[in-house]
Amino acid sequence: MEIGTKKEKGISLADLAEESGIPARTIRFYIARGLLPSPQKAGRGATYGKDHRKRLEDIKRLQARGLTLNEIARSLGERTLRVAGAPQPSAWWQYPIADDVVVSVRADVSPWRLREIQKAVREMAVKLQKITGPGEQKSSRRPGHGYVRR
Repeated sequence: MEIGTKKEKGISLADLAEESGIPARTIRFYIARGLLPSPQKAGRGATYGKDHRKRLEDIKRLQARGLTLNEIARSLGERTLRVAGAPQPSAWWQYPIADDVVVSVRADVSPWRLREIQKAVREMAVKLQKITGPGEQKSSRRPGHGYVRR
């Protein structure tokens, strides 16, 4: 975020909370989740500026329209909310190649790499089909183990 890049005299978190009508705890939550930028000056004397006030007004306006925080993050130019300690979500392609085998591939791989992976997946599917035969599902019962697919 490029908000708060100008040098300006800031206000305290308590003052920002009072001016915006949003509790300080909620403002901290917004910062932690990436909806609001970090303070201009961090630490005990943290300060916030006009850009923080503007962003809080935008958040309040969008919430009043019924948007969720994720929708607000997207409309404010952020991809998604950050969740403390959690990795960012990523998209995956799934290729079912047998009844019991699915290969997952990250969707953001390069086109060249994706073609190579698809080729390998096709080859693996052919090999697995030769082992079990088309549409064949062999099952047997082992004592104490339930059904086992071979």
